[in-house]
Amino acid sequence: MRPEERSGLLYVALAVALFSTSPVLIAWADPVNPFAKTSGRMLVAAIVMLITARLFSRGDTAQPTPRSTPRFLGYGLIAAFHFLCYIASLSYTTAAHSLSIIYTAPIFVTILSAFILHEPVRKRQWAGVGITVLGVAIIAGLEPRMTWQMAFGDALALLSAITFAIYSVAGRYERERYPLLTYASLVYGAAALWMLVPGLVSLSSESGAEWGWRQILAIVALGVGPLAIGHTLYNASLRRVHATYVNIIASQEVTGGILLSYLLLSQVPSANSLVGAVLTLIGIGLVLR
Repeated sequence: MRPEERSGLLYVALAVALFSTSPVLIAWADPVNPFAKTSGRMLVAAIVMLITARLFSRGDTAQPTPRSTPRFLGYGLIAAFHFLCYIASLSYTTAAHSLSIIYTAPIFVTILSAFILHEPVRKRQWAGVGITVLGVAIIAGLEPRMTWQMAFGDALALLSAITFAIYSVAGRYERERYPLLTYASLVYGAAALWMLVPGLVSLSSESGAEWGWRQILAIVALGVGPLAIGHTLYNASLRRVHATYVNIIASQEVTGGILLSYLLLSQVPSANSLVGAVLTLIGIGLVLR
């Protein structure tokens, strides 16, 4: 394995640790509605990345051209939709269900990478993807308490998975065109713009009683940790390693999210959650061999 690939795997491992805090931080931001959570988080991340790009881009001032501006607006819309669907799904279903379904994304990433980026996937790696997806499916399990509300939350998680896959492939597609910090600041900024009006409308409909220091700090932490730092590390990894491998490793947000939800939110994981987590690790091993 090349040093570049090893560094890419390290970046995504660090990203997973930050991603895993998302379910807890989103829960701590309750009862603020999903639109306000997403809008606030995207705005914080955009500001952080704009400042970071200004400080550390080393004079590289690459900006979207008239031809690429619609593309970046599209990336921003996809990113905004991914985060909105993810945050909203947690209002209807459990963290284990939401994360498990979102990390069916490797299927979509593998297909998109093969057809759009022409990146080959070997048979053993397809097997690894299949085992990982089986693992997250077992985590979701045959839910005996399934309701229409949970089904709606699961559907939102599936939409989040599809947009996450598109977002992942877009990050790899642009790796030769824009420096990492410039790319991240443009995408997060575009996502913040898309969420600005829905966020303001949702704020105007709230009484203000929903907001306190806990909610504000949780949303700021969501913007800085899992998004500005975590997703930028994720995008850095995409520039060094095949998108399928990166997405498979990122699926361990499921394991980390379940563990932190148990420790901090008292959401006790079921036996099938633990079995599924082990299977995902086996799948990752097959993909990386």
